[in-house]
Amino acid sequence: MPTFNSPLQLSNIFKPKIWGRRDLAPLFDAPDAPDEAGGQFVNQRIGEVWVTDDESRFLNGPASGMTLAEASRKYGPELHGKSWPGRRFPLLAKYIYTSDWLSVQVHPDDAYAAVHDPGNVGKCEMWYFLTADPDAAILLGLKPGVTMQQLPQAFKDGTSRDILRSFHPQPEEAVFLPPGMIHALGPGLVLFEVEENSDLTYRLDDFNRPGLDGKPRPLHLEKGLDVIRPELPPLRDLPRLESKEKYGTRRFVLASRYFALEELRVLHTATFHSSPEKVEVLSILEGEGRLENEAGWLAYRPGETWLIPPAANLYRLVPGLDTKFLKFYVPDMERDFREPLKRRGIPQEKIRQIVFE
Repeated sequence: MPTFNSPLQLSNIFKPKIWGRRDLAPLFDAPDAPDEAGGQFVNQRIGEVWVTDDESRFLNGPASGMTLAEASRKYGPELHGKSWPGRRFPLLAKYIYTSDWLSVQVHPDDAYAAVHDPGNVGKCEMWYFLTADPDAAILLGLKPGVTMQQLPQAFKDGTSRDILRSFHPQPEEAVFLPPGMIHALGPGLVLFEVEENSDLTYRLDDFNRPGLDGKPRPLHLEKGLDVIRPELPPLRDLPRLESKEKYGTRRFVLASRYFALEELRVLHTATFHSSPEKVEVLSILEGEGRLENEAGWLAYRPGETWLIPPAANLYRLVPGLDTKFLKFYVPDMERDFREPLKRRGIPQEKIRQIVFE
């Protein structure tokens, strides 16, 4: 009998940030767990809530009490699926709450990280916006006519926002951020981010402000300038490819070799089947109800994260209140995205705009 045959809940990890918020409603309550230094999150601004952190703990099942990192090392493909034989969970996902600008930054690819930051992988990521204030903005890439030669002085002066392209994101908009895309998030945003399981970031401009310890945060200009790809276009405002299902609606948001994201709205009981190839993760945005399979049932609510292991087999999501959740996983892009979209009559041109090789 397989070790993991039912949905598994993970705990959330709260990260204080100088640009964070004290109010995380409606998804999360104010945290009361001690931080890494042993203190309390009293009057701390929380900027990120990591939902598949290495330190996230299982709250039920055979691995209850273990961290995600510990369970991944012990069980590997039995937890992750046959398509991911590694002993580290393949995906890092988080919610981000902003009250100020994040630093201007860029991420390397796997090859650059292997040489310049041994032991790390690169960072390909995406954003899915939940809410955006009317004047909220994001920065993606260089403005037309700006050259790489202009960047070092702008970073030094803290003025790089003036030479980067600015956009106003909309709720439920998705943005793809390949390695090499220079970017920043502004204040007034709540979003979901999923990426390779990597926190490798090259900070380019922090606007000369102090960090949580009162000291300037370090910049990584040499490496950052190495990996910026000025030719990359802003990959945002992507087609919203949504289909009607018996249970509600299913939207294929975005897929890359590292991750895929779907958005599902469940108005009636929905039956799904786990994949023997991969673990899937459900992040509940709205609604309440229960997850059922032959091993039993478990209640769910907003802000919770559930892993669907490969051996869960048939499971049902029974909404007590209309439910919206995000599902993310490492995809087979043909089987998981292209073929389902073709069957739904989506033109190839639109499919190409949300599937990134």
